[in-house]
Parts: sequence; C-alpha cells; structure tokens
Amino acid sequence: MDLGLEGKVVVITGGGGAIGSAIAAQFARERAVVVVTGRHLDTLEKTITSIREEGGMADGVICDVTDSHSVEQMVERVVTEFGSLDILVNNAGINGSNEYRQKIYDYDDGLWDRILHTDLYGVYNCSKYAIRQMRKQKTKGNLVNISSVAGVQPLRLQIGFTAAKAGVINMSKAMALEMAEEGVRINVICPGSIMFEGTKKLFYNDKDKAEKMMAAIPVHHPGEPSDIACAACFLASDKVSPYTTGEVMVIDGGWSSSIRYF
Repeated sequence: MDLGLEGKVVVITGGGGAIGSAIAAQFARERAVVVVTGRHLDTLEKTITSIREEGGMADGVICDVTDSHSVEQMVERVVTEFGSLDILVNNAGINGSNEYRQKIYDYDDGLWDRILHTDLYGVYNCSKYAIRQMRKQKTKGNLVNISSVAGVQPLRLQIGFTAAKAGVINMSKAMALEMAEEGVRINVICPGSIMFEGTKKLFYNDKDKAEKMMAAIPVHHPGEPSDIACAACFLASDKVSPYTTGEVMVIDGGWSSSIRYF
C-alpha cells in the first residue's frame, strides 16, 4: 500500500537506537526524506549509512532533546536544508538498567531526573518547536510520540519511566486537542516488550526472567522494532490516517490486556 510519504521530511529523535533506526529505515522505504537526531553523530552513522546503501535519503543532526535551544537549532537546520518539517517521531528515551530497578523508597533521584528530562521534557521540547514550524506550512504535518506499555499499565520498580511515559500519553492527547483545528495531528505508540540489545540484557539473556515475561504476554513472544516502525508510518500517513489524532496505539502482544503482570 502506498502511504503517500514520498518526499515527506521526517525527523526521528533517538534515531541511532534499535527502534529509532527501524523507524528511520521504514520511512526511507516509503521514500521519505529521513533525518535522524541524537546527541552524538557516531551513534547515527550506522542508521544513515544503511539507509543510503539501500538507495534511501538520510541525514543526521546533533540534538540534545533535553535542551530547548538545541532543539530549536535542529528544527531550523532541517527546514533550511530540506524546506519543511512534515513529520516528527519523538522516539528518544531512556530507562534504568537492572541495578536501578528499585522501589520508590530506594529509587535513584538522579535517574528520576534523567528519565523525566529525556522521556517527557524531551517530547515537550521537540513537539513545541516542530509544531511552531508546522503551523507555518501549507501542509501542516503530524507527530508520532513513542510512549510505552508502562504508560498504560504501570510496571513495578520503574517509577520514573512509568511516570514519564504516562505523561507522554496525556500530553500528546492535550496537544492533539489544541492542534486539531489547525490541521496538525498528534498520536502515540505504546510499545510492549520489544527485542533488542537493551531488553536482552534486562530479560531475555536470563532464562527464568524470559519465561516469566513470556508467560505474562498472551502471544508468548516479544515484538520486533519493525512492528513499531510500521505503526509509525501508518499513523504519520495523511493518506491512510487523516482522521486519526489523539489516538494511543498499544503494540504489546496483548500484555496490557492480561491480568498477569511480570
């Protein structure tokens, strides 16, 4: 199916990670112009090179989503070089590794600050400057914000991540309400357990943890980054999703519908 994304300028924050790079690759296959951002260019080079080798258009821009000035400069550079900003995928995010999995009374204050500043404030910063630009354009554009199943169904020992991702959901809905009359759409994707190096370290390299996780997920297997990538392209398409805004798409193998929790 042609999603009508050819020539669209797409910015993907956190574009060097597993999900970000998969999203970038899928937009490139739809013939969009892909711009991936991150704090370090070397983390983006693999994504950019891979897309270009397949004949796609890709570039990278250094951007710290926690710094509003850095975000403003990123948006200005994208528009200067490519003429518009049609789609923003707010994908940049962090979570704590195993040693940080603590109850609220022992939770690390520094981790709380880092997660909130990246996962929540980062979405706010990027959305704000992207929407300012989109309002100026004839074709207004849209945002796809990456939350988590943890924003829908709270998870144990992840108080910072859960708070930030729940905030992304309601913030996105509020933005969708504000921007609907101006033609800017905002939607959310909530991934469940997606297989990549980070989740391997947290769960899947440990047989007992992996079995418990799979027992809690009705389909009994993790998702793939490509599952999130395809959903992002669907929601970003004005051809197939023009009436979709303020929507929360949960892609978790039925995990959040289950009464069993990991």
